[in-house]
Amino acid sequence: MDPYTRRAFLKEITALAAIGVPGIASAKSKAYDPAARYEVKVSEVPFRKNGHGRQLMGRIYQPQGAGPFPVVLDLHGGAWIRKDRLANEPMDRAVAASGVLVVAIDMTLSEEAPYPASVRDANYGVRWLKHKAAGWKGDASVLGVIGSSSGGHIAELLAMRPRDASYSSIPFSEAPGIDASIAYVATRSPISDPHARWQQAERNKNANLIKASKVYFNPWDTIHEANPQEILERKEPVTLRPLLIMQGELDDNVLPEVQQKFAVTYRAAGGDCQYQLFEKSVHEWVADPGPQTDRAHAMVKAFIARQLGA
Repeated sequence: MDPYTRRAFLKEITALAAIGVPGIASAKSKAYDPAARYEVKVSEVPFRKNGHGRQLMGRIYQPQGAGPFPVVLDLHGGAWIRKDRLANEPMDRAVAASGVLVVAIDMTLSEEAPYPASVRDANYGVRWLKHKAAGWKGDASVLGVIGSSSGGHIAELLAMRPRDASYSSIPFSEAPGIDASIAYVATRSPISDPHARWQQAERNKNANLIKASKVYFNPWDTIHEANPQEILERKEPVTLRPLLIMQGELDDNVLPEVQQKFAVTYRAAGGDCQYQLFEKSVHEWVADPGPQTDRAHAMVKAFIARQLGA
C-alpha cells in the first residue's frame, strides 16, 4: 500500500472508530487485513449467455496468496443501458489487492431486455459465485456486493429481496440448492430512488438519462415496483443488510438530498446504513485518480473489514 493510501485508510478507520461504528476494532483481523497488499491476477471466464444470446463474462481479480479470501461480487453502473464488467476496474483492483476475491460480471443491458433481466443476472451471479469461489481461493460464506450507480440500485434490490421468485428465476443446475442471500452491500452513487432520478433528468432535460429510465422500466409502472425508497415506504417485508452509500456532493444525477432521505428511511426501517458525502465530487468521481478516489477505496475496505469482524 502506498503511503497516501495507507494514511487515507488509517484516517478512515480512526473516523469510523470515533463515531462508534460496531466491529471496527476487529477490522485488522486474521481473516482480513484491509491494509495488506497482494499481487492480483486478473482473468476472465464465461458467466452466462443472456436471453438476447450475448455471452456475458466474469472478470476475476484474484489475490495471489494461500487464502481463502473473502468474496465480493461487483455490479457495474451505466444507467442500466451501457457499460460492462470493466466499469469499476480501479475499485475492484484496489479491494482485491487488500486480500479480497473480487469478481465483476456483465449484466443484460436494457436495450436487450428491460427490468428485471439485469437483476436476474445479478441474482444468478451471486449463486454462481458462491459455487465457483473456492476454485479461486475464495470463501463465499460471507459474500458481499459492490454496486455503482445503476449497479447500486440492482445491489440494493438483491439485498432487500434475496428470495424473490422472479429475481431467482434463472436456474443454476450445477448447485440448485444455493440461495442468493448476501451479507452486505457497498455502493457508490446508487440509484436508490429511480423515480426521483428520472424526475431530475426531466428537470435537467438530460435526454440520455430520460431514455435510460424509459427503456429499462418498461412497462413504466415497474419504476415504482423496483424502487428501493418506495419499497421501504410501502413497508414491504424485506431483508436489510448493512449498507454503505458513498455520495458525491456535486452529483446532479442522483441528488444528495434524495440519497440521504433513503439512508434515513433505511435506518428507520431497522437497517444499518453508513452514508458518506464526498465533498466537491460528482456522480462518477471515482473514475479519476486522486485523494477522494483513494478515500473511497479505503472506505470500502474499512466497511468490508467491519462486516467480517462483526
